Amino acid sequence: MSVPIPQELQRHYARTRAGRDWLAGLPLIVSEALERWELAPNLPHGTDPWHGHGALVLPVASPRGPAVLKAAYPHDEALTEPAALGLWSGHGAVRLYASHSDSGTLLLERLDHRRNLTETDMETALEVWGGLVRKLSLPVADTPDWAGVPSLAERVEQLSDELPADWEDLGRPFQRTLLEAALEVCQTRGIVGRRSSNDVLVHTDLHFGNILYRDVGSPQDRGFVAIDPQAMVGEPEFAAAPMLWNRMDELDADRPKAALRRRLARLCSSAGLDHEVARQWSVLREVANALEYTRTGQRRDAERSVWVAAAIAE
Repeated sequence: MSVPIPQELQRHYARTRAGRDWLAGLPLIVSEALERWELAPNLPHGTDPWHGHGALVLPVASPRGPAVLKAAYPHDEALTEPAALGLWSGHGAVRLYASHSDSGTLLLERLDHRRNLTETDMETALEVWGGLVRKLSLPVADTPDWAGVPSLAERVEQLSDELPADWEDLGRPFQRTLLEAALEVCQTRGIVGRRSSNDVLVHTDLHFGNILYRDVGSPQDRGFVAIDPQAMVGEPEFAAAPMLWNRMDELDADRPKAALRRRLARLCSSAGLDHEVARQWSVLREVANALEYTRTGQRRDAERSVWVAAAIAE
């Protein structure tokens, strides 16, 4: 079939050769998935498929009922999604009906894409988020189905080497004290993470927009659930950071840094997280984000990450 590709996806992925190749191959990827899983497109005439930052999402009719076909750009984070969704098995997260690793396609239950937490009042949003973190924090088990989920501790070891080198290579784009704060987290939380008996499955991108409403099923099944996991095994406090760098325009304009710190405290209270551990992880994550944004020329995003890191490092 001819798949209309949303303009935002085209603009984002047309910047690189790999991105352009993926865009060019999307029609074949989609048509093969439709045939593989006996799907029929369910897209109103003249409208584009849905999309996230890194995937095209096509509503379809399937043998399982209303569903969506997700075709993700091949990147490391996307590789963890089938394993994580399989482990959650629909409890607190979107249900996975089928996956095809070679093409990066997933068949998922269809949620109400118009209803997420981006416009929900903040108190409700924080409570919903906290409940999902509790539900999604599965204790680690030594079974084959966990093999597709990477270790946070191993990633932190890499960051302890990468961050100083990147900071120098990029012209020292922010104050050294922030870099040192991030490296201290690598030394403390990384060691704790390797030895922790409290490691769980962590949705590392659980922000307001990655929580949609399930409006079908039994009363127990209905409610907000998570989508688009970039899953890792580690301390659950690692999940807090994305809720800090979204909806920042709602912070108290007179004392925004204090308001951001209060939001972090409320997140931790709702999810039963250790506030100090969540603060440390959030500093590290935003310092790493600032360097990545600087590398890719996203100046405003880099400035935002530096501001958030500084606000919670104080």
